[in-house]
Amino acid sequence: MSDFLQIARDLAARPGQWPVAVRFDPVQRWYHRLALHDDYEAWLLSWLPGQETDLHDHGGSAGAFTVVSGELTEHTVTGGDGAARLAGTALTAGDGRRFGAHHLHQIANNGTVPAVSVHVYGPALRTMTRYRLHDGRLRVAAVDRAGAQW
Repeated sequence: MSDFLQIARDLAARPGQWPVAVRFDPVQRWYHRLALHDDYEAWLLSWLPGQETDLHDHGGSAGAFTVVSGELTEHTVTGGDGAARLAGTALTAGDGRRFGAHHLHQIANNGTVPAVSVHVYGPALRTMTRYRLHDGRLRVAAVDRAGAQW
């Protein structure tokens, strides 16, 4: 099995080999697929201050991400049904995180400077379910599909 965090860190360490230059979009997060292999894919993402994802899973894919520059906050769900809430962990340049196939999280740039990150998923993403947390309970908000929403 591939070490997705090591792959993310290796890609993050070689920005001169990325096929595109990082861009920052004031309307939405910018992303570009860096690699596609039989057992994983890798994505480059940029985050302006205030940009964030919805709370989401990765459709059964495991993975990892690392912060290339800036600071990101990963929010994960804690507590049981009826008492669920989000808890945040700040990650700065060089920090990374592995996650399993059933991981739910939200990532945000709560800082004052742009951030860049590299994300690796295995197998390649096919779907991502977005959730909302309402009255301590998780609710499905939408299911996004590769080729349609990204």
